[in-house]
Amino acid sequence: MNRKSLQKGFTLIELLVVVAIIGILSAIVLVSLNSAREKGRDASAKGSMSSIRAAAEIYFDTNNVSYAGVCASPDVLSLIAAAERQTSGTVNCTESDDAFAASIALNTSPNVFCVDSTGFAGDFDSQGNQVIDQGSATSCQTN
Repeated sequence: MNRKSLQKGFTLIELLVVVAIIGILSAIVLVSLNSAREKGRDASAKGSMSSIRAAAEIYFDTNNVSYAGVCASPDVLSLIAAAERQTSGTVNCTESDDAFAASIALNTSPNVFCVDSTGFAGDFDSQGNQVIDQGSATSCQTN
């Protein structure tokens, strides 16, 4: 028997290097998946918020052309709960007789998503550029 035929297989160092490389690659993939999961939750919350706008318009048409009480209507409340399950924030819904607005903080960025009775639906940054007044505004856009 010669010496070359006895040296079959991998050394311990080679196996450790391969395991370390696999560990690094899987950590990178897991981080990417977590980010995608958060973005998916934001997309679901945005969908629920857009549905709030549609439900509010139906409420407006069936309640003597008024938004008063829209935030407490069962259809809107179920959509608010759905949006809140997808984010760590709570929906801020405000209304008056002739307008409403609803907003929620998103998971993946410091943005707020807002819908209102003008038909607007969109993101605003948290630096105050176009964030609704969290207490009483019935419009997403500030002038």
